[in-house]
Amino acid sequence: MKIGIAETTFARFDMADAAMDEIKGQVSNITFIRRTVPGVKDLPVASKKLIEEEGCELVMAFGMPGPEDIDKVCAHEASSGLIQAQLMTNTHIIEVFVHEDEGRDEKDLKMLAENRARQHADNVIKMVFKPEKFRREAGMGMREGRENKGPL
Repeated sequence: MKIGIAETTFARFDMADAAMDEIKGQVSNITFIRRTVPGVKDLPVASKKLIEEEGCELVMAFGMPGPEDIDKVCAHEASSGLIQAQLMTNTHIIEVFVHEDEGRDEKDLKMLAENRARQHADNVIKMVFKPEKFRREAGMGMREGRENKGPL
């Protein structure tokens, strides 16, 4: 299986490395194709090209939008573009964004970025290889990066 990795230079932590490490630790015979772009608004086309030109069966898109209002707008636009790319290619693109203002401090931000990347990588493994396990988690208030909320 080919998994595309789209990442940005704007991010302050290498979430892609953490995700790939998590996947490699659980599944063999995975090929990663990695593309790096400047910022989150460049992720949709990078993801689409990984699918259409590189034959990736799934893409993980990593970004770390900044704390300013313009960064939030850019993140929203990037998310919309990723959704559009999914619909155009009929392929999952797992958005893994960590907003800089989510962290209480830099140590917490780093922990959050690593946890979110690894937990989304685990989601990819369950989606593709263990769908029955993933199904059992539906409605359970699962979160990536922080503690789960739990079911109601």
